[in-house]
Amino acid sequence: MASIIFHFATVEVDLNVGPDIRDITDDLNRIIGRSGIQNGQATACVVGSTGSLTTIEYEPGVVRDLKDAINRLAPTDLAYAHELAWHDGNGHSHVQAALLGPSIALPIRRGALRLGTWQQVVAVNHDNRSRRRTIEVTLSGI
Repeated sequence: MASIIFHFATVEVDLNVGPDIRDITDDLNRIIGRSGIQNGQATACVVGSTGSLTTIEYEPGVVRDLKDAINRLAPTDLAYAHELAWHDGNGHSHVQAALLGPSIALPIRRGALRLGTWQQVVAVNHDNRSRRRTIEVTLSGI
């Protein structure tokens, strides 16, 4: 009987002023390869309240469309209560990140992420300044 393996890793990604989007699929698949897990689940969580994770087709048109949609959902030029307390100009960043969410869970099959043909995992910075985002990754499987 196979034993369940747990593997923990961190991905660091430099992102520009938000919304900025970077493909981290290869990073995650490298971690899976090192873990020895063939079948299981990968969970990832971006550390910080102005970052998020999701999947998209990582091509320039869709990336632009996602950035535009994010800005329509929580525009930078609205009044945010966060600004009343902190005056740091990033109230929209917190709302945008909360709408997309900080984490993602994905299947591992045959030693790699099980994704659609045009589906990639992306990290998003929503903040009004560049950030180095830390993404904590937990793998479990056999």
